[in-house]
Amino acid sequence: MENMVNLFITILVVGWLIGFLAFDAGGLIHMLLVVAVIVLLLKFIAG
Repeated sequence: MENMVNLFITILVVGWLIGFLAFDAGGLIHMLLVVAVIVLLLKFIAG
């Protein structure tokens, strides 16, 4: 399960970087980053 969370976070951050650098998608790209940070925080809080 922990590997899946790490993979999910990695995919979201890479998707955010690609979208931020390649496209101008506005708020959607920043929402991906916010979701990645929330999942990362939940992972650390849950242990």
